[in-house]
Amino acid sequence: MQLSLLVTTFDRPEALACVLTSIERQTELPDEIIIADDGSGPSTRRVVDDFRQRLGREVHHAWQRHDGPRVGRARNMGMAMATGDYVVQIDGDMVLHPKFIADHARAAQQGFWFQGTRILLDETRTRELIENGPRTFGAFSPGIGFKRRAYAFHCPVASGIFRRVANAFVAIKGCNQSFWRADLERVNGYNEEMTGWGAEDKELAARLVHAGVRQSTLLFGGIAYHLHHEPAPRDRRAINDQIFGETLRQRRVRCAVGLNGHRDDSLPAGSTQIAG
Repeated sequence: MQLSLLVTTFDRPEALACVLTSIERQTELPDEIIIADDGSGPSTRRVVDDFRQRLGREVHHAWQRHDGPRVGRARNMGMAMATGDYVVQIDGDMVLHPKFIADHARAAQQGFWFQGTRILLDETRTRELIENGPRTFGAFSPGIGFKRRAYAFHCPVASGIFRRVANAFVAIKGCNQSFWRADLERVNGYNEEMTGWGAEDKELAARLVHAGVRQSTLLFGGIAYHLHHEPAPRDRRAINDQIFGETLRQRRVRCAVGLNGHRDDSLPAGSTQIAG
């Protein structure tokens, strides 16, 4: 199975650098890495170029002009460029446990998409990681939100046992997910009519379920730590929630404006794609 790792980012190069270092330290590396960039400045480009030189693997940088938050479109660009059978998706502020990729690869199962968990770090711990580089936290480490301490236990056996049960209490978050690329193509990826913050990940998940691709939750595996930042503006939330509601009511499988708009996107190894 060829695995593509998709990393979404926007104008936070110091956080992205920390995340990319955590990717270097994986016990199993992805076959390719695609940075889906929602319009960052030159500092992010330098971080990506430096990472590409160090890693010795295919690293692509898919950049689009920033026109307000368009995370769905950025992810679609990255997905269209992916060559792997399986796509693991994270945000550029998610620092990975050393076995993160191995856990997602082990869990992959036809007919399912996977939702991972995130462990929130406080401002102090976030600053430490950005300044000193990533490290592995335990369930009792300082700086971890109380509600999510259990998520820091790494136990692949328990992960398999609790996979279905965890669906009931782990929220859908696009910052830690994995999919078969063929399933993403079937539903046409992210709905690009949804811009700004909110619900684009849940809307995609709903269409996958409508298409017969069941959700499964990766608990006690696929662990990632979320670097602290201020909340994003919620000015588009009502509009996005309305689109999400229509998807649920109509049991939509495909969105009209999505992945198929990027069919011609292609990248030679170690290059940058620029789109509007």
